Amino acid sequence: MHRSLPRSTPSAHVIDARGISAFITALEDAQDVEPHSLMLLRDGHVLAEGWWAPYSSDRVHLLYSLSKSFTSTAAGLAVDEGLMSLDDSVISHFPELDAEITDTRTRSIRIRHLLAMASGHRTETLDRALDIDAEHLVRGFLLLPPDETPGTVFAYNQPCTYTLARIVERVTGQSLTDYLRPRLLDPLGIDDVGWIRDGSGYELGFSGLHAQTEAIAVLGQLYLQGGEWGGRQLVSSAWVDEATRSQVSNGTNTASDWEQGYGFQFWMARHGYRGDGAYGQFCVILPEHGVVLALTGQSIDMQRVLDLAWEHLLPAIGRPADSNTGGHQAVDEADAALAARLASLALSPLDGDPDNRNRATGSFEPGPDNRVRSVTRVDAAADDGSWTVTLVEGANRIDVTPGFGEWVTSDATSASAGWNSDGSRLSIDVIFIETPHRLHLTVDVGASTFAARWETDPLHGPPLAALRKPVAPADVLSPS
Repeated sequence: MHRSLPRSTPSAHVIDARGISAFITALEDAQDVEPHSLMLLRDGHVLAEGWWAPYSSDRVHLLYSLSKSFTSTAAGLAVDEGLMSLDDSVISHFPELDAEITDTRTRSIRIRHLLAMASGHRTETLDRALDIDAEHLVRGFLLLPPDETPGTVFAYNQPCTYTLARIVERVTGQSLTDYLRPRLLDPLGIDDVGWIRDGSGYELGFSGLHAQTEAIAVLGQLYLQGGEWGGRQLVSSAWVDEATRSQVSNGTNTASDWEQGYGFQFWMARHGYRGDGAYGQFCVILPEHGVVLALTGQSIDMQRVLDLAWEHLLPAIGRPADSNTGGHQAVDEADAALAARLASLALSPLDGDPDNRNRATGSFEPGPDNRVRSVTRVDAAADDGSWTVTLVEGANRIDVTPGFGEWVTSDATSASAGWNSDGSRLSIDVIFIETPHRLHLTVDVGASTFAARWETDPLHGPPLAALRKPVAPADVLSPS
């Protein structure tokens, strides 16, 4: 990622650094919330940025459904270029299915309905569509007649975005990444990305994009600027306006940021709008404040993350610098204190004594409490002062070098270890640092067994070797 955004201080853009610090504290203290990174922008400047070690600025992070906002942008570019229209029928882009798809409602689904999650289905169709045709998801989706007239009801529905992605690829003759590269990614300085592909080699579209936190931030800033970047109109302002207004109602709960309406793969919110992904991947845009907030994490309670942003960040925006007790000196001190804190963010490692690590060597078989069935054995070996733990999953072997009282990073994992109080069990946490996910491993030395469980379940499933940025189509992995 090229640093395409200028850096500044909160006070220079009339934000109270103490509010940002309070937001960080609240994130760290909240139950079911684990932050991994944060970037706060105002007026196109980065005012606060930090990564909770072992996560770091140079690492990509799996964005899950925040990927949808990038797919939406690809669709907007294709519309701007006249390659397709929002009012094209979906079936018109799959002529090979024309004779087979006879349902009237299905034939009336338009591209705009895919974008708005308004295909007419009342519920998610992914599993049902795969049951119909596991090899051709679009066909399975189109063979599921909508429950209502397309455009009238909302249902968060992965095949909508998947089908949209396939249409973009058909009209452009390129993968999503290849199409976006000269039009969006390169101009924004986004160079390090990878997109999970399905068994047919197609980029998922609805999920699977891996990108750095600054890539989230610059996408948000592009939309905040109406599609303009560096004097160029990358995507039309007309597209931005359509994508970021409510296209369909999705609920009536005024306290929920998931029931304020849905745009074109963007959620409307109590404040502004956003793209988001499972476990707390956020691109929050607040046009009324000129603010973009980019977050990654492993958070089960995503509403809590937004609640804390509204509670702590919103009051800090526009707070005059001279309103701080102590005048400008106090303001400078608050900026400096925040910068120092951001530079020292870290997830807590396990406590442990490295002198006892050699006690856990040999091979360990799954115990009765093991919940990760794909892991069939754990090997631990000590050699010349080094200690390596190997997770065996079929033909795949993941080597980690846990630190005691610290995180030790190797390749796409970071691990920490510690003994229980009586020294009978060794706990090892393995973070797959290009994803949100953490594996908890407990080794029972006396019984020669292990138990593994996920803090949050990877939504794309095993193998463990796939829990990282995909590099090329040939890197598509399947469970062994």
